[in-house]
Amino acid sequence: MTAPVNPRTAPDLSYLLDRTSHVLRTRMASALGEIGLTARMHCVLVHALEAERTQAQLADLGDMDKTTMVVTVDALEKAGLAERKPSSADRRARIISVTPAGAELAARSVEIADGVHRAVLGSLPKGDRDVLLRALNRLVEGELSTAVEATCARRARQ
Repeated sequence: MTAPVNPRTAPDLSYLLDRTSHVLRTRMASALGEIGLTARMHCVLVHALEAERTQAQLADLGDMDKTTMVVTVDALEKAGLAERKPSSADRRARIISVTPAGAELAARSVEIADGVHRAVLGSLPKGDRDVLLRALNRLVEGELSTAVEATCARRARQ
């Protein structure tokens, strides 16, 4: 006989954030897919247009590992949307330079992403929307500003 599970004493924040994040990501993927971009491609193009950034810097901004970043930039180069160029600050590093076609597509992708976000937030009453955004920003800037590595993952590598 299995032991009874203790009843929850706190809301399942993990489920709520995971579920909303998953559904938002699928909506975003579908919307960006209509113009031939993935969310990662969108992220790289937009952040590469903001400033001269290396692949490593863009990977950090997009929370991508090195392999995923290389595959994403390869796809952008193949599509003629971006190219790797030597960094003006460190000749060992490569920056991602967005082509004119990439800049045009990035502008469209920003409009699409903003539209998805507006639609989701628009499903809430304004007061709830403001509270949600304020609360999420507080979490991102405070308690949830830094990820920690799970103990079991550290043990597995040892």
